[in-house]
Amino acid sequence: MSKTILITGAAGFIGFHLTQHLCKKGFSVYGIDNLNDYYDPQLKTDRLDILNKLEGFTFEKLDLADRNGMAKMFKTVKPNIVIHLAAQAGVRYSITNPYSYIDSNLSGFINILEGCRHNDIEHLLFASSSSVYGANSKVPFDENDTVDHPVSLYAATKKSNEMMAHSYAHLYSLPCTGLRFFTVYGPWGRPDMAYYSFTQKIYNGESLNVFNNGDMMRDFTYVDDIVESIERLSQTPATPDPNWSSDAPTPSTSNAPYRIFNIGNSNPEKLMDFINIIEEETGHKAKLNMMPMQDGDVHATYADTSALNKATGFKPATPLRTGIQKFVRWYRDYYKLGNGPAI
Repeated sequence: MSKTILITGAAGFIGFHLTQHLCKKGFSVYGIDNLNDYYDPQLKTDRLDILNKLEGFTFEKLDLADRNGMAKMFKTVKPNIVIHLAAQAGVRYSITNPYSYIDSNLSGFINILEGCRHNDIEHLLFASSSSVYGANSKVPFDENDTVDHPVSLYAATKKSNEMMAHSYAHLYSLPCTGLRFFTVYGPWGRPDMAYYSFTQKIYNGESLNVFNNGDMMRDFTYVDDIVESIERLSQTPATPDPNWSSDAPTPSTSNAPYRIFNIGNSNPEKLMDFINIIEEETGHKAKLNMMPMQDGDVHATYADTSALNKATGFKPATPLRTGIQKFVRWYRDYYKLGNGPAI
């Protein structure tokens, strides 16, 4: 009998791709999303139109912060596995709209944990972020590095999620796997992300705001690699680490069924090289507006994914150019811009 998987944020970028992948593999997927307007809701609606045609998919519009609604949903659906992707995203948005992060990322997450606790969930996987590494400068980022210095409220809520999940793993033996995503990109992505907004502005002839005068590096991770990593991890619930010691506690594992993984490409790219690839794939030259470092940003992200590879036998490796080619091809099709680079 196929397991039922609950995916929160199913109409979101990663949730959309993961839902398609799991349904095609024969899983029953119950998706929830509040379809908020943080970015153009039409994109979420269009994703949902595709998902609703899939065999094995059921959707409910539901807000994570709705305590009663979430409790009722858990009791009705009775999922085996929960993959929690819904959150208020965005580093810069958290500076101007802090309360939305508290409602979704903290209040919403406790509703997820309580739903799992009271309904015998086999495995909770939840999205964290590379942002938790904050002011750390040692690279590559390792899951056992301390992450005590977040530089945005968004990052602070994601670290809070990790700590909340650990407490439930410890108290209730709930298997919890945290997923620290590194700059995910690809078709059907989020318009607030740099690759999407840069492409949009290049086609519209608008200037790009390039922060820290272009001196930044990001570990770009193609969405298919994220999906493959999640599916593999979902099939092996977290277990207590027999080598974990309270005398020298490692942050990424525990004597409770809890673990943390980086999911990144392990190949940081220079921001200016990233812009050059988009220029080449769109056939347009970008107009650059060089800016100082933005509050909440970090200079570089770089994932050590050896733990992921050891646990799953998989290592994200899609080259940036390959991923950007696929994104630009989708972008042209979605916005009906025609085929091939414009001259």
